[in-house]
Amino acid sequence: MPKEKINKLESTCVPLPIENIDTDQIIPARFLTATTREGFGENLFRDWRYNKDGSANKSFILNNKAFSGKVLIAGKNFGCGSSREHAVWAIYDYGFRVVISSFFADIFKNNSLNNGLLPIILPEDLVLNLIQAVQNDPGVKVKINLEEQKIELPGSRKAYQFEINKYKKDCMINGFNDIDYLLNIKNKIIGFEEKKGIT
Repeated sequence: MPKEKINKLESTCVPLPIENIDTDQIIPARFLTATTREGFGENLFRDWRYNKDGSANKSFILNNKAFSGKVLIAGKNFGCGSSREHAVWAIYDYGFRVVISSFFADIFKNNSLNNGLLPIILPEDLVLNLIQAVQNDPGVKVKINLEEQKIELPGSRKAYQFEINKYKKDCMINGFNDIDYLLNIKNKIIGFEEKKGIT
């Protein structure tokens, strides 16, 4: 299934300055019975968003109407724990398109890139400054340019570079999954095979 295209994005942010957030905290195991991507967003951070009686935990950031946007800013080592792809599905389904942290668990990062969620790694001091800026003013925005691999932080005249695999970058800009990408270059593949006498 093709994902939403990402190239240039300007958005407010949701700050979550907690370190070592694991995939079970992102989406608890009891909600992993579905086999499609849809519907997981309602249970994103379920045990933090809701009290045991089902009422909203008013102290949790996602229940604070002052904060919204397509960018989640998290503490370091985000997405650690089990390799469940559902964690990315939940974040994406909720409406986030970018997660910023100083460090991601490798499997979570790869799952994100495979599912249209852009993980941006920045130095820890920049992440902490960004979290502070958003906490002070929920209306501030970040500007992200995936083509140029740059992000502009509020109050800064400098654009910071971030790294991303070139193939995954092309897929995200075009809204492709792996199959879409192959179909897009089908004629090139056929031409190569004919040139090599494979067909």
